[in-house]
Amino acid sequence: YALTGLKIAWLEEHNFRFHIGFAIITLIAAWFFNLSQTEFLIIIFMIGFILTAEAFNTALEELCDKFQPSHDPHIAKIKDLAAAAVFIAATTALIVGIIIFTPYVLPYI
Repeated sequence: YALTGLKIAWLEEHNFRFHIGFAIITLIAAWFFNLSQTEFLIIIFMIGFILTAEAFNTALEELCDKFQPSHDPHIAKIKDLAAAAVFIAATTALIVGIIIFTPYVLPYI
């Protein structure tokens, strides 16, 4: 079931593919700058954090649409809150990435 869920997220969710693409770029940068093991683990955790939030958001949206296909203000609120969770995860990951990568990037600027 888990791999089916990943396949659905990949095929049907633009944002999931966007996050995967950004994760690949981040991992390439981590390799290029030879991050410490701890920094690399933090990056991996943050990638997992974002993808997990995105998967939960997608699942919740699907569930809401199944039981209430027409517009409903309560369903809209639920979807907005789930999207906010993804935004929080992505923003947190961005801040962590800036903190980790800045010392490595500054010498090149």
